[in-house]
Amino acid sequence: MFEIKTIALFMVTAVAEIVGCYLPYLWLKQDKSIWLLLPAALSLMLFAWLLSLHPTAAGRVYAAYGGVYIVVALLWLWLVDGIKPTSWDLLGGIVALTGMAIIMFAPKSL
Repeated sequence: MFEIKTIALFMVTAVAEIVGCYLPYLWLKQDKSIWLLLPAALSLMLFAWLLSLHPTAAGRVYAAYGGVYIVVALLWLWLVDGIKPTSWDLLGGIVALTGMAIIMFAPKSL
């Protein structure tokens, strides 16, 4: 159960970070409203707070979070940008998730 909660929290955290970066991108590259910067800032604050909810060392959390971020970014690529990930993208996502699992869930008493 701990593993499922950890991965779910990482996924919500990744969405908050991606939204916080995607909204300024829309403003800068697609001439959308500057008001998008307000929800972007709120999303990035949520992102930082969510990262603080993990009960382990910050460096370990940040390292493992990167693996989940990669997979969520690939889902964003597909669902929001409308670009289907390649087989190489999917393989990279699997490798990243494997690294996350090793970092977060391997025994720590070495």
